[in-house]
Amino acid sequence: MRSIITLFSAAVLAACANSPVPETQVTADPAAKTVPFDAATHLWLEEVEGTEALAWVTAQNTRTLAELEADPRYAGFEKAALDVLNSSERIPYGSVRDGFVYNFWQDDVNVRGLWRRTPVASYKTDAPAWETILDFDKLASDEGKNWVFKGADCFRPKSGAKYSCLLSLSDGGKDAVVNREFDIDTKSFVGGGFVTPEAKQGLAWAGADTLLIATDWGAGTLTESGYPFVVKRWARGTALESAAEVLRGKVTDVGVWPMVMKLEDGRVLQGAVQAETFFTSKYFWLPDGESTAVQWPIPLKSSPKGIYKGQFLFSLEQDWTPDGQDAFKAGDLVAFELEKFLSTRTLPPVSLVFRPTETQAVDGVAVAKGAALLAISDNVVGKVLRLEPSVGGWTTTPVNLPGAGQVSIAFSDEDETAVFLNYEDFLTPSSLLDYDIATGAVTSLKSLPAKFDTTGLKVEQFFATSKDGTRVPYFIIHRADMKLDGTTPTLLYGYGGFQVSMTPAYSAVMGRNWLEQGGAYVMANIRGGGEFGPNWHQAGLKLNRQRIYDDFIAVGEDLVARKVTAPEHLGIMGGSNGGLLMGVMLNQRPDLWNAVVVQVPLLDMLRYHLLLAGASWVDEYGSPEVPEERAFLETISPYQNFDPSKAYPVPFFVTSTKDDRVHPGHARKLAKRFEEAGLPFYYFENMDGGHAAAADQTARAKRSALEYTYLARQLFSTAGE
Repeated sequence: MRSIITLFSAAVLAACANSPVPETQVTADPAAKTVPFDAATHLWLEEVEGTEALAWVTAQNTRTLAELEADPRYAGFEKAALDVLNSSERIPYGSVRDGFVYNFWQDDVNVRGLWRRTPVASYKTDAPAWETILDFDKLASDEGKNWVFKGADCFRPKSGAKYSCLLSLSDGGKDAVVNREFDIDTKSFVGGGFVTPEAKQGLAWAGADTLLIATDWGAGTLTESGYPFVVKRWARGTALESAAEVLRGKVTDVGVWPMVMKLEDGRVLQGAVQAETFFTSKYFWLPDGESTAVQWPIPLKSSPKGIYKGQFLFSLEQDWTPDGQDAFKAGDLVAFELEKFLSTRTLPPVSLVFRPTETQAVDGVAVAKGAALLAISDNVVGKVLRLEPSVGGWTTTPVNLPGAGQVSIAFSDEDETAVFLNYEDFLTPSSLLDYDIATGAVTSLKSLPAKFDTTGLKVEQFFATSKDGTRVPYFIIHRADMKLDGTTPTLLYGYGGFQVSMTPAYSAVMGRNWLEQGGAYVMANIRGGGEFGPNWHQAGLKLNRQRIYDDFIAVGEDLVARKVTAPEHLGIMGGSNGGLLMGVMLNQRPDLWNAVVVQVPLLDMLRYHLLLAGASWVDEYGSPEVPEERAFLETISPYQNFDPSKAYPVPFFVTSTKDDRVHPGHARKLAKRFEEAGLPFYYFENMDGGHAAAADQTARAKRSALEYTYLARQLFSTAGE
């Protein structure tokens, strides 16, 4: 399938083996209550670029940088991170188009990056001959903009035809972008081509001279979440204002975005996706020459995955029994014959493609020219299967992989026979694998050298028992000769939301700046994620969210019980939704950790729905406008539950002024409460970088060095420094 606009990370979820999800509702500790205070006194910190707010931010940055950068470990951590991030020994991942591999590359010279290409044959060598298409440092300098490249969307209507490309550019790394048409043959922007004003927007090529576009059309055209809900069809050579409306959603939707599906015979089905909530969407087909959209006959909780051999594939995030047909389960991958739907506009017979076991989850489907591949997680280990329809039903054939780690489909396209896979695990650097469609053979195309010393390191998987009896898996990487005496500095990472799975991955920066220093690293697979299918995620929604926090606490307690570490040597880290997790952990178990890295967090859960994209997340967290849900949010909201009398560990808040997804006011306001209480804290707000809190490798290295310096100070010395 050609682009369905995806703005959020998501994965599927299901029940953990031997850990049935209880039917009863879980709530926070009934003793928890908000500490009365006037939250309105901090609203000035929500003025993103307000003079007073930025003055406070600057003062906190100055104070934090002065202290952490003066630590003798900081320079080494920054150098190690820069060495990794700017190294030429990185895999140049890319997309294949007409015999060329296109790649975006950043290093210490090309800070904003190069968009470049090389022939496939050259790409497969150790020293590809790269041809620069666009230099973003030069573009930014020439145009006086802080451009951050957000990707390219290229379309070719038929084999042999010229590609049309749109480049997305962000000023400072925000989600809001401008799109500009670019000619990859002349390496220049197209004079009189498609150009959009800055906005959070979605576009899709309906043809070489036609775009479907959803953007900010003016007053009353954005949802409560700040995303567009009106899709229009825009013809080349006409003003954007004259584009014809083809679909309109509602202001209460998360958003509405265009999508297209390119069929195997070259036809393009125009359409749109209306995300009524974060987890429920309606998909529409816009037939040529007709004014009425046709809704695809699939459940609201399902995701289209592609078209292969005339079969429309989609995954289910809910149980589903089509009228007069077999019942299907949440987590299933299913399909129906596309042409039958297009001709009758009713649901054809649906077939089961793949049903995961209790320990499995569908991660993704990739369709190439002549093959369809299914990526799954099996007990948090990645596998790839080849799919094939037959008279007797769908068959699956395992793809041979080099080990038991994380595998992802790095590239596939319905117009190309090239398929690239990426493999890595905690101790094995990434390898780019070439999958041969004709033979099924997997060969190593490129692999990274080791970037940190893994000698004597060991990876283990354990299970902690959560408060309700659920077994929660976690991985730990540590020295094989680690003494179980509670003295090992340990960093525990978690996320726990939005169906996002935490899987084994190689991090050279973490390896150098933590594992090589003698620390242990732990990754928790708590509920809220997608590691075990839909129910694993849905077990922690809204009023049941305390389960997620209980899971994380259980992992921390299990590490202490096993004498891996002790609270004075245990630190935790998480970002975005994981930043909320960190804020909750500060309040609920301040005694269990001695360091808390709170990255680009949500923290004011009574106002989150009013800030930036916050309204889109009410299906995950619950709404402060619903009394029962507000009552629960009051028990967990980190900002409101801050208690100046508590013995908090010293936290480190990290955010970005340019983050237009999670408002920097969250981090600012809780840090301000620490300041007003006279409690120590660190704070760093990058003035650029968007939700990643860094727009280039230098900024990423700096942020990482600050975090590991802080962790070392807190955990390698019980009292800090």
